[in-house]
Amino acid sequence: MFHRQSNPATTFVGLDVHKNSITSAVLAPEAETAVVDRFFPDAPSIRRFIDGLGDRSLLSVCYEAGPTGYALARLLDGWGVACEVIAPSLIPMAAGARIKTDRRDARRLAELYRVGQLTPIRIPTETEEAIRDLCRTRTDLVIDRTRSRHRLIKFLLRHNVVYRDGRHWTLRHDAWLANVRFDDEALTRTFARYRSILSGLDAEMAAVESDLKCYLADGPFAETVARLGCYRGVTELGALALGAEVGDWRRFPRATSFMGFCGLTPSEYSSGDRVKRGRITKAGNGHLRTQLVESAWSYQHRPSVGPGIANRQTRATDDTIARAWAAQVHLTAKFKRLSATKSSRNIVVTAVARELAGFLWAEMAAA
Repeated sequence: MFHRQSNPATTFVGLDVHKNSITSAVLAPEAETAVVDRFFPDAPSIRRFIDGLGDRSLLSVCYEAGPTGYALARLLDGWGVACEVIAPSLIPMAAGARIKTDRRDARRLAELYRVGQLTPIRIPTETEEAIRDLCRTRTDLVIDRTRSRHRLIKFLLRHNVVYRDGRHWTLRHDAWLANVRFDDEALTRTFARYRSILSGLDAEMAAVESDLKCYLADGPFAETVARLGCYRGVTELGALALGAEVGDWRRFPRATSFMGFCGLTPSEYSSGDRVKRGRITKAGNGHLRTQLVESAWSYQHRPSVGPGIANRQTRATDDTIARAWAAQVHLTAKFKRLSATKSSRNIVVTAVARELAGFLWAEMAAA
């Protein structure tokens, strides 16, 4: 992939990309004002626009990351045009700006791009993006299943049907659900529909997980799965999801940079002698943050190596296993220590997830 040009003859182009239109702002060398245009976002229209800008080697194009994805960047890259995708949350914003239009956005991108104030993101390969989308499909199904489970439990509660023999969604609970009966025909049909939806989601999840298994030991993230799977709370599918979301771990110079990318660092409003820290920023990649928080819950128990971890560690080196054990000892102690002083378990698990992110970054950054 190309990088931003430093040649004084470079023409900088900011694009505001939407489903049905692209608004461009072209900032020629020595020009103070960008020329704004608008065209349809298909390949012939884009080619005509690029051809009208002259020497492609002297072009630097950028646009914000968004729902249109990376297709445009890959298209321009194939034509020999330098193009970078910009992190929207890191674009400097004027404090008094209250007007937002496509033309203003494109012009501001071009201006900031020329002075080097924009932060590009890494563009994954098509294979990496495809695996990432499959991992996200599984995440969506998990969310849908959780919501469906809640609907079913609340439906039963409204009719005073309560399970009191242990945890929900165990084999015993499933057997109990199979024996629930209603006298009213409408309630019987409602209950059957809720259970049918859950069965369908369970089947879809099993199918997606089966599709993902072929990428665990083979593919661009095989090494990531083998190394991160040694850490407590990180299953092979979880490690695959982490690898697909991050891609290149070495693009983060420090563990704190990766923690910030996951949105797990506290927000801060400090000035002068006053220091005030608030909730986590939740900036960056929400999929990573969710996976890390889910993994962090496993550190509430004492350090141990169960059959699952032991099986995953058969593919790892002794150094990785040692680092994973050191992380487990540290994080379980931290979970216990914070639990004794914090009233909210969510605060505890978030703090543990933040440090877990640091351990995982250090693992993948190690030689």
